[in-house]
Amino acid sequence: MAVPWDRFKLVKAAPVEPDEQVVAEEPDTVPTVMRRVGKNGLISFAAAHYRAGVWLAGENVSVICEDGLVHLHHRGVLVATHARRHRIDRQAAGLRRGVRPAQTRRPTATAVSVTRKVDGSGNVCFAGTSYRAGAKFRRRQVQVAVVGESVEISIGNELIRTHPIRHDRTREHGALANPGGRPRRINAA
Repeated sequence: MAVPWDRFKLVKAAPVEPDEQVVAEEPDTVPTVMRRVGKNGLISFAAAHYRAGVWLAGENVSVICEDGLVHLHHRGVLVATHARRHRIDRQAAGLRRGVRPAQTRRPTATAVSVTRKVDGSGNVCFAGTSYRAGAKFRRRQVQVAVVGESVEISIGNELIRTHPIRHDRTREHGALANPGGRPRRINAA
């Protein structure tokens, strides 16, 4: 007539001493590379296409190749596994592509800069010539400076792009004289 608490309580385990010392092995590091998913839900790796999913369009996924499989992870979650479709001799080049050391380039501080707005196609106009800033900077304000024989485009202290000068150098004075860009028309008819 024991109560259920006494009848079903767990027995305390006796401490067990291991006979031999167990050494934890470090797992082999598997090379990983990041790829951006296209609008169609595909990524390109080592001259082959792998489907990540349309719902991940514009997102970064990490690509891991091991044992003849290609694993795609998004924010640490496995989203797809594919059989390897790329040639094995191209895998090393695919793992090197897109791996860049993180570096923050700073614009030259001695140049006079002007503020311009990046248009919808990712270009900025300076001295009557369009310079590419990048699609991810659409409709943002950037600083444009002429340094030597190049045009530097930056946001804050981060240098985005550097282009060789393509505009007419005689138009620089007008472009630099109006640091805020083209004035808005206030008396438009």
